[in-house]
Formats: sequence, C-alpha cells, structure tokens
Amino acid sequence: MDTYTVTGCIVTHNNESTIEKTVGSLLSFTNGTNFKLFIVDNLSEDGTLPLIKEKFGGFDNLEIIESDSNMGFGAGHNSVMPRLDSKYHLVINPDITIADDVITKMAEYLDKNEDIGLLSPRIRFPDGRDQVLGKRDPKLRYLIASRLRNDSKPGVLLREYAMLDKDMSRPFDIENATGCFMMVRTEIFKKLNGFDDRYFMYFEDSDFTRTLRNASRAVYYPDAVVYHVWGRESKKNIRLMAVQIKSMLYYFWKWKFK
Repeated sequence: MDTYTVTGCIVTHNNESTIEKTVGSLLSFTNGTNFKLFIVDNLSEDGTLPLIKEKFGGFDNLEIIESDSNMGFGAGHNSVMPRLDSKYHLVINPDITIADDVITKMAEYLDKNEDIGLLSPRIRFPDGRDQVLGKRDPKLRYLIASRLRNDSKPGVLLREYAMLDKDMSRPFDIENATGCFMMVRTEIFKKLNGFDDRYFMYFEDSDFTRTLRNASRAVYYPDAVVYHVWGRESKKNIRLMAVQIKSMLYYFWKWKFK
C-alpha cells in the first residue's frame, strides 16, 4: 500500500453535471502535498462514470471504485478505509471546487495543531457568497429555521446555529462540520470506523463530528476556502426529503440521552 500525506474520497451518484469541475480543480491545484483521490461511484445511471474514466483515468493519483449498489453517502466513504495509508483524509462532495491549494494549507495547519482532529474550511457559493451552514449540534428549532431560511438575512435561530456571532475571519471550535468538505486525521477516521452507515444520507456528518469531539477538537478554518454548489435537493425532491426526515429522527434518537 502506498503512503500518502493526504487522501480524499468523493462518492458519486448521477453527478455528471458537476464531477468534472470538482475532480479537475482538486487535481490541478493540489501540488504542495502527496495526495491521492478515490472516487466511489454508487451505481450512477447517467454519464458520471464514463466521464470520470475518459477525463481522469490516466492519473496515477486517482483510483475509481465501482460499487454494485447505491450504498449511500456514509457507507460509500467508509468503503475506502482499508485502502487508506495517509496522515489526513478528506471527505468531499461531488459539487465542490477549489481555486488554490487549500488541501496543502489545511494539512499544514493540522501539522501545527495536533490537538485538532477535524478541520472544516470556509464554504462559499460559486459566486463568492458565504454559505450559512450549521456549526452547532442540530436541534429541531435550528432545522426548522434552516428550512424556512432567508439567505439574504438569516434570522436569530439560523445565526445561532451557524455561530455567526463568532469572528468568521478567525479559526474557532465548532460542534458540527458539514460533510461537503472536511479534513480528518486518518487515524481518527479509522478509530471511529468512519460514518455510521445507518444514515443513508444526511446527518451522518453531524453524527461523526459529535462522536469525534469525545476525543479531539473540530475546528472551523477560514483561511481555506472551498466553493460548493449546494443544490439543497431535499427541498425539491420528495424522496430525498423523506430520507432526510428518517436520518433526522435516527440522529435525535441516537443522541437523546447524550
């Protein structure tokens, strides 16, 4: 098994419209560290897999894994654990792009701060606006506020959930990190057995961050900026909304006595 400073994983399912920009930016800008990218395709039915093979099949630091089922987000990411021999590991959405070498920047920050187990970057829309994302543990009132959000002027609860009272230009500890892009120490990722795969999709990132905080710190790091399309599909798709509600109920049941 080859040893890498940083490994990353993208789980895809019908992401033909975004995956080329995502993979292209990660491979183009990450040149300051020894990096390998895994792509786990969860049985895409569109042109995702042929596109990845055509555009990136010749890259030595990219490995494509074809799943025979759609196992979900967490299980897809967990499937690469036996292949990981790195210091740090990235969980990456298929609709993320970067504009500079944020991966090296984040790895170097973790090198200097050994008490941090998980690092979450500043996340923006492609047009540069900051995304208002939860940084405290989910609570029902926060989730309702998020569902009813007005992105131009976040209300009191959404501001509390996103910790907007903090100085967003400086690092600070968070309770909840979004799984669209997070860097975790590989040793910790393995020790925690990755994500709880009883979540098919949604809330597995909140659950993982909460579990990790029993042993280490989760920190927001604004000097690293990534760009996220964030389609919020669960607001448009009834099936995904049902999946999200199921995951929410499991999350609250799991942590009810904690």
